[in-house]
Amino acid sequence: MTFEIDINGRARTVAIEKTSEGQYRVLLDGEARLVDAARVGIHGLSLLFDGEDRASRELQVTPGGTRGELLITLGGRTVAAIVNGRRTGRAGADTGAGALGEQAVTAPMPGRVVRVLVSVGDDVAVRQGVVVVEAMKMENELRSPKAGRVKEVNVTPGTSVEAGRVLLVVE
Repeated sequence: MTFEIDINGRARTVAIEKTSEGQYRVLLDGEARLVDAARVGIHGLSLLFDGEDRASRELQVTPGGTRGELLITLGGRTVAAIVNGRRTGRAGADTGAGALGEQAVTAPMPGRVVRVLVSVGDDVAVRQGVVVVEAMKMENELRSPKAGRVKEVNVTPGTSVEAGRVLLVVE
């Protein structure tokens, strides 16, 4: 499988091919590596890279607040990644293109709302932080999928939420 992944405006091409149970050949922008991968919990991955350094990494991959977005946490740092943005209509995400009509911001996983950064009637920019949810002892800032006005806010700080719950709606 081949994916286009955009992280902080930088597009990368990733191709993944399973070579044996738990082992994959990964091409990142044409550079090949063998990777041993194992699931850790619901959203965790343990990766062991080949080569001289035999680097090992544990990361969390959770759904983001919008279609095609993943939140990737590595070493205590979380970044948003857009997967196959050109194919899914998310390539223009920074300009708000493709986000038509009302858009819901949903909880990517079970957690607790720490902060609500906007109120009903507030104008928001595309990718502006709107809600902070704590999940698995990490805070995740969820962002607006489009420029618009906040139509409804369905949570307050301290609210426990399940995955998929609509936290707010932007029109």
